[in-house]
Amino acid sequence: MAKKILNLALLVMLLPFALSWASPAIAGLPTGNRLKDPYAILRNALPINQKELRELQDKLENTNEDLRGNRWSSLNKAASRSQFLVSNRKNQILQSIPLENQDLATEILSELKVQLEELSNVASYKDKDSFITIRRKSLEKIDKLESLVLTDNFPFNIPSEFDNLPRLLGRASVEIKTSQGTMNAIVDGYNAPLTSGAFIDLALKGFYDGLPINRAEEFFILQTGDPKGDEIGYIDPDTKNLRQVPLEIKIPDEKDTLYGQTFEEVGLFTETPVLPFATLGTLGWAHSEQNLNDGSSQFFFFLYEAELNPAGRNLIDGRNAAFGYVIEGNEILNKLGVDDKIVSIKVINGAEKLKAKA
Repeated sequence: MAKKILNLALLVMLLPFALSWASPAIAGLPTGNRLKDPYAILRNALPINQKELRELQDKLENTNEDLRGNRWSSLNKAASRSQFLVSNRKNQILQSIPLENQDLATEILSELKVQLEELSNVASYKDKDSFITIRRKSLEKIDKLESLVLTDNFPFNIPSEFDNLPRLLGRASVEIKTSQGTMNAIVDGYNAPLTSGAFIDLALKGFYDGLPINRAEEFFILQTGDPKGDEIGYIDPDTKNLRQVPLEIKIPDEKDTLYGQTFEEVGLFTETPVLPFATLGTLGWAHSEQNLNDGSSQFFFFLYEAELNPAGRNLIDGRNAAFGYVIEGNEILNKLGVDDKIVSIKVINGAEKLKAKA
């Protein structure tokens, strides 16, 4: 029996009668989170506070509007400011990185400096295609630098009541092979450690291999993870009980993660989670309509459609836990349906960050 998340189209039509969607929540929807690039979302979701790297990241990411408008004067300024940060704030960046990673960081900064010089040159020549390519490569370097800032100490507290659940203390990458092709995704244990931990644990066990797509709703979701038989999730072989993972959502600028409550229940009607449902291939954890905390193994791919599910204004944020993003091959999602299946999910890296329990 498949677990459910609310059908968006039906929910919109029946909004006045939907008990779970009180009218104040709809009236207070935010104007929209425009960030739809999974790499950018993941960069912003890293639990770091290194102002030079964040400014450098923002300068490059925020060139999209200027590129669309061919505002080359602004693009030149962004490229110049980025060069300045790498050249003149190098020491501040290095000081924020653990000593054992500083040699690698120095090498990456040198490579980044060369790329930003190239970026400035192509901005002078008004070469849009080259600007986009070099910007992408530069942001990849910033990704690596921001990852080096992190230490082995997990930055958030997980309530002791969940000590028996697996947790992913960091990030992992997975290869998701389907009957229509292969995708790659990043699973974020920083901001959804229990949800990510359950997913990676089951992937390593081969739990998902061969399971069908059991729910497919156009422009909304593709869901899988429903095991064969009467069970709705993973049965722990030690306890013989259904393993249940609580609803888990990280709120921006809040130290503690929200467990077992929706945004509406705590009055966060206009908030956007750290991991939003804002792009095609967002990975979401399914739970029943009756219990927020009975998610066990079933998950879904969010099929982002700008008109139906605008970023920052969809009706899933704050009601379901997002725990990662497809970063390669998300076009395959548009081919999948209930006649398809998950062939395998393999953990490519990050398995060592999985802890069986506290």
